Amino acid sequence: MEAAGDKYPQFRAAAVQAAPIFLNREATIEKIESLVSEAAGKGADLVVLGESLVPAFPLWNMVYPPIEQHNFFRRLFGNALEIPSPAFEKLAGIANENRVFLSVGVTEKAPYSMGTMWNSNLLFDRNGMLVNRRRKLVPTWAEKLTWSNGDADGLEPVKTEIGRIGVLICGENTNPLARYAMLAQGEQAHIATYPPAFPFKRPGAAGNYDLTEAIRIRSAAHSFEGKVFNIVASCTLDENSIEEISTGNDEIKEIFRATPKSASMILGPQGEYLCEPIIGDEGVIVADIDLSKSIEHKQVHDIIGYYNRFDIFRLEIDRSPNRPIWFRKKPKADLDRSGEEKGDFGEQENGKERLGESS
Repeated sequence: MEAAGDKYPQFRAAAVQAAPIFLNREATIEKIESLVSEAAGKGADLVVLGESLVPAFPLWNMVYPPIEQHNFFRRLFGNALEIPSPAFEKLAGIANENRVFLSVGVTEKAPYSMGTMWNSNLLFDRNGMLVNRRRKLVPTWAEKLTWSNGDADGLEPVKTEIGRIGVLICGENTNPLARYAMLAQGEQAHIATYPPAFPFKRPGAAGNYDLTEAIRIRSAAHSFEGKVFNIVASCTLDENSIEEISTGNDEIKEIFRATPKSASMILGPQGEYLCEPIIGDEGVIVADIDLSKSIEHKQVHDIIGYYNRFDIFRLEIDRSPNRPIWFRKKPKADLDRSGEEKGDFGEQENGKERLGESS
């Protein structure tokens, strides 16, 4: 006999590891359309793609001095995604056509500036509605040459029919406060996205950065500490991207070919693999997720419940979006007995903006 009581969502997740069509927004979105269709054909309810897949992760930030990056910056801005826009609507349509929740990393550009960009993650529901836009809080290391700081406007899990889904981007998965913020708001399934590579030192140098191992450690840590499922998707580095970035420079080519590879994986609430990970290559992996499997592990160790001291520790988050300008609106005239207006400007229009509208 089936046990009585609440039932919790079960769904199939897909992590997609892919390379972009380098700095070509429309061609990359066409490729995404094919990949999402493949994942949906494998029964996926949630499809996750890597960091700034549209139109490419700015790897040139890490191998060239700023004075040699102008052309890349201009090409990236020209192919970055504005919300709303035809490219944005195309992504929404892919989610709707395949009836999947779709998570995709993009470089987002501001509608008010010819240079401001963010490292953003978009989450669409099955109807193609944008349910969350996450802008990376702090660009990591050389990424500061491209992206602006994000804010906490989307730093929350989204309640959906398949559970409460949260997203952190790359290095945010090593930020204890960002991770705790997602867990403390009830995150059940976590999305983590990563770049195709992360050149840190020249090949053979001591203390180089092992992206493959970093992804595994971060991913298992968040799953284990939070007792959540973790869908991890990276981009991957193909020969076309290497050729485009190196512009014929053999030393740059060697750096990229020697750097540790990216990895994608799906993990359970003990940090365990739910399927074989992908390392380096393109591919689609799927795994079945039963959110109720977290319950017994929470009984043992729950850092957002009994296994904490809220009388000692306190985390406060400001969800106000970052904007270059704020306006106050004057309320309707409030007349006193003399017939003169009284009062000054009203409150800031700082309510949460509608998703899909430009800030």
